[in-house]
Amino acid sequence: MNIMDFNVKKLAADAGTFLSRAVQFTEEKLGQAEKTELDAHLENLLSKAECTKQWTEKIMKQTEVLLQPNPNARIEEFVYEKLDRKAPSRLNNPELLGQYMIDAGNEFGPGTAYGNALIKCGETQKRIGAADRELMQTAAINFLTPLRNFIEGDYKTISKERKLLQNKRLDLDAAKARSKKARAAEAKAAQLNSSRHEGDNIMLWAEEVTKSDQELRITQSEFDRQAEITRLLLEGISSTHAHHLRCLNDFVEAQMTYYAQCYQYMLDLQKQLGSFPSNFLSNNNQSLSSVQNVSTPSVSESTPLPVAGNSVVTSGFTELKASSGSRKARVLYDYDAANSSELSLLADEVITVYSVLGMDSDWLMGERGTQKGKVPITYLELLN
Repeated sequence: MNIMDFNVKKLAADAGTFLSRAVQFTEEKLGQAEKTELDAHLENLLSKAECTKQWTEKIMKQTEVLLQPNPNARIEEFVYEKLDRKAPSRLNNPELLGQYMIDAGNEFGPGTAYGNALIKCGETQKRIGAADRELMQTAAINFLTPLRNFIEGDYKTISKERKLLQNKRLDLDAAKARSKKARAAEAKAAQLNSSRHEGDNIMLWAEEVTKSDQELRITQSEFDRQAEITRLLLEGISSTHAHHLRCLNDFVEAQMTYYAQCYQYMLDLQKQLGSFPSNFLSNNNQSLSSVQNVSTPSVSESTPLPVAGNSVVTSGFTELKASSGSRKARVLYDYDAANSSELSLLADEVITVYSVLGMDSDWLMGERGTQKGKVPITYLELLN
């Protein structure tokens, strides 16, 4: 019975507190009640925390889209994660394309040029798929998980304490309003002190003032304490930024590794395809052009490019390298120099080229006015 009485009293007290806060909040919105403003430092911390939360959510969601473009796959992974179960393993897009290419190549015949090329391309696509899977795993562990932990952990705690601070602030302002009303009523009763009855009213209002002042001191103390707790939590946002910076570096390194692997895989594939004869018969006995016409920009002297053009152009470069003279050459494509020893090129411009003893066979020295540097042969067409 006592327990029931206690629960009823507690429920009534909670209901009274909730009603008091609702009234105070409504009157503030209507401009009928005063509001205690937080200090500028605490307001700045609250704004910084909210900004961090919003941008962290956006970055996290867009990173998930980048790593897994398929929305259905993302939803499935989310469901399995919430069920605390491992998602079934399946081939990603590069791996699936690679498997199709390998199967097609085996069907057309590994001994045919097209079949052999399909198999080589398929194997490369599967390697890219494996690198893509490794990027997803590394990014999920080193980047997405810390961001998600902040949103679902630290920020939830901050939000809880922030809401509690708001309630304490409403309690404080409601106590201020009651104290102000009690003092006003006491002053009014003192002015009307013309009888014993009014004297009793003065005593009653004096007790009410004492009671409201005591309540005000308590609510002020609770508000100050909650403000300090919230401030300490919010000051941890700077540490969160530092931690997320380290996670961002890990994500960038993972991407660098991924793109470097993909680039190397494609270079190796290009060399393999470039080893095919320049002319061969396809499966239906129709002549196919050489795959050696495919070229990619070079990033260093150690990564040679396939020579574009026909044997006449090739012989022209060979003669130039064997001689000590120079020739005019037209630039075929734009080229960005990888370092200070190379010369950047613009398509259709004409430069002077010549060979230097000991230079790599895929490069020449180029001059444009007072500028000079190494240029890749595959970007040039010798002029008569």
